[in-house]
Amino acid sequence: MTNSVGEIEDAEALFIIGSNTTETHPVIGYRVIMARKKGAALIVADPRAIELAEYADVFLQLLPGTNEALLNGMLNVIIEEGLVDENFINERTEGFDQVKAAIQKYTPEKVQEITRVPADDIRRAARLYAGAESAAILYTMGVTQFTKGTNSVLAIANLAMATGNLGKEFSGVNPLRGQNNVQGACDMGALPVVYTGYQRVDNEEVRAKFSKAWGVDLNPTPGLTVTEISDAALEGKVKFLYIMGENPALSDPHLNHLMEALEKTEFLVVQDIFLTETAAKADVVLPAAAFAEKEGTFVNTERRVQMLGRAVSPPGEAKADWIILQELAGRLGINWNYSSAEDIFEEIASLTPSYAGISYRRLQDEGGLQWPCPTPDHPGTKFLHQGQFVKGKGLFTPVEYADPAEKADGEYPLLLTTGRNLYHYHTGSMTRRSEAIAEFKDEERIQVSVEDAEKMGIKDGDTVKVSSRRGELQVKAQVTEIVPPGVVFMTFHYSEAAVNLLTNNALDPVAKIPELKVCAVKVEKV
Repeated sequence: MTNSVGEIEDAEALFIIGSNTTETHPVIGYRVIMARKKGAALIVADPRAIELAEYADVFLQLLPGTNEALLNGMLNVIIEEGLVDENFINERTEGFDQVKAAIQKYTPEKVQEITRVPADDIRRAARLYAGAESAAILYTMGVTQFTKGTNSVLAIANLAMATGNLGKEFSGVNPLRGQNNVQGACDMGALPVVYTGYQRVDNEEVRAKFSKAWGVDLNPTPGLTVTEISDAALEGKVKFLYIMGENPALSDPHLNHLMEALEKTEFLVVQDIFLTETAAKADVVLPAAAFAEKEGTFVNTERRVQMLGRAVSPPGEAKADWIILQELAGRLGINWNYSSAEDIFEEIASLTPSYAGISYRRLQDEGGLQWPCPTPDHPGTKFLHQGQFVKGKGLFTPVEYADPAEKADGEYPLLLTTGRNLYHYHTGSMTRRSEAIAEFKDEERIQVSVEDAEKMGIKDGDTVKVSSRRGELQVKAQVTEIVPPGVVFMTFHYSEAAVNLLTNNALDPVAKIPELKVCAVKVEKV
């Protein structure tokens, strides 16, 4: 997030795209509703009529996989109607003329043909967003998990820069993180191309710094992403997998392909707090301590580093992740001598410029700090890019619309999109073990439009078979007006109706993210 969660409530306009915020980020969703009650304009773009659509000034119900067309259409209106922030563009950006030329063909009428969103609604949304003194964009994986997800993020950046909605309060480009420490994991280098603080592994100066600190030579070649790892395992190039706190046997696309990869892996280790579907496939399971059974830091979606103390002792043989890793390192002849989580954090701060001013003492005294926090007297950064961008000038990038990897056709006439519900979380490895939560939502249902259900002779509660080019499953139907004709929806919380048997593992060529959010399916009454 370029800005902070607290700023949402005082924005003049909010544009939410690809995020069912009230269900997947309910605390932030509450802030959105409060902003609306204070008079903020609200624009919501989503394939489904989610709860926030009821609060919206404009609801843009687009087809799955057409985000960048919609964003280009809004920018077309903003440029054509002279609603751009010329001072911001001239002083703080470059490349606008190329985007201006590329965007001309994305008229609201043209975008309506692609997205199904009425041209007049596109115009109204563009005017509301550009006309506000401060406007924030919120998005999640409903934008990124496509073969053109990178382009959609670039289109969002174009929209924010064209209207001067970066580098100031109550505005910005704000991806909402999906889990409680996704931001922290990325900050710590849990990505195949960077060390901590997004310092690239193929940068010689950066690599030399880490090599000196750790006393080892480091590989300059970026690694593989999750989906690429399963491909490499099937090809025999990856023989050993160590999976921590992740359940790809339910969360990865094209599960039949993923399960083949796990079977072919010669040695599989899973470190987790429960025996998940993935852990059940492992050669060795290492029992890890849960969040309340260890101490350390979490980094939330607004870049805020916060301390967590241990509330209870780990059960049985379970240990904190860092202790397991240190003991494993010792058995491999690597002499790590950390005595606490604080020791590790001190090393992080010494090697990571954006964390250099953060310490346990400050976190205890101040209750949390937002990076970048480069010095011990720095207060932390509420919002990014004030005055200028890190790279100097913000770069506009022309973005062209392209169809998703699969479109509906005669054999598979419906588009499936996926997400979460309010009551369960991710693959359900924690929440589905709660009897109280299970009472609210104990089974999966595929959402089917009233029109499509009538055509197929399906009634609410009927069991249906859903199939794609990759797999099939059976699930009960929920006939509803939440989804439009031609679109169906499922969550990925339920192992007995594992939607990722169906989803597509086609990748975004830049970010290498799979196209989890749209694939072609057919639905048949059982």
